Amino acid sequence: MDKKDILGLIPARYASTRFPGKPLADIGGKPMIQRVYENVSLALPNVCVATDDIRIARAVSSFGGRYVLTSSDHRSGTDRCAEALTKVEAEDGQNYQVVINIQGDEPFIRPEQVNLLASAFDSDKVQIATLVKKIDTPDDLLNPNKPKVVVSCLSDALYFSRQPIPYLRSEPDVNKWLSMHTYYNHIGLYAYRTRVLHHLTKLAPGILERAESLEQLRWLENGYSIRVLTTTLESLSVDTPADLEALRMRGLIK
Repeated sequence: MDKKDILGLIPARYASTRFPGKPLADIGGKPMIQRVYENVSLALPNVCVATDDIRIARAVSSFGGRYVLTSSDHRSGTDRCAEALTKVEAEDGQNYQVVINIQGDEPFIRPEQVNLLASAFDSDKVQIATLVKKIDTPDDLLNPNKPKVVVSCLSDALYFSRQPIPYLRSEPDVNKWLSMHTYYNHIGLYAYRTRVLHHLTKLAPGILERAESLEQLRWLENGYSIRVLTTTLESLSVDTPADLEALRMRGLIK
């Protein structure tokens, strides 16, 4: 697919419960949102921040980025992306074919990851796509904040869970599971065909989503397929001030 038909959207809220003002947090002398924007722009010609806060809008404008203001009432980044898509298409006078939703708290997102996700739509059958990474440590396998994915032989997601899945009944020691089966962490980077994106925003939360607090389960419950692509690149998101300090301790930022 021609990259000109793909719109990269970065939803960014100021009022984060765990980290207020997170998109403006300093990452090596630049606000986090600028780091995300610049890295995504290395892969896509059309990138826009979707925000409900004028402070974030001003920050984006200050480094020459593009933004659209969206409602503060959206339940999710997916809903915010749908509104932003409508506004950007009206401004550009063009209909995009695919939207890539890049989290605003991924300052180390790599253009290779964005390109990999975009490549999924070379197939007309793909409705939604996302990335996974092989789990290498028991800590990641057992961490409920790192959702796991079971993948079909057709490379589509079968299920997402905060628990290690599948459960290896024959081996009671979870620490041995990684040597017996390949497990995958989900990386929260999504891409959707634009017609599918608009349909997703009309779906009510489902039983599985409410159980696991994972929005993508709503899509599976309603019969949508999610193509899974595997990356070897680490995902370093910043959810809390402690995450930011941990990155400093690792020497990844100053």
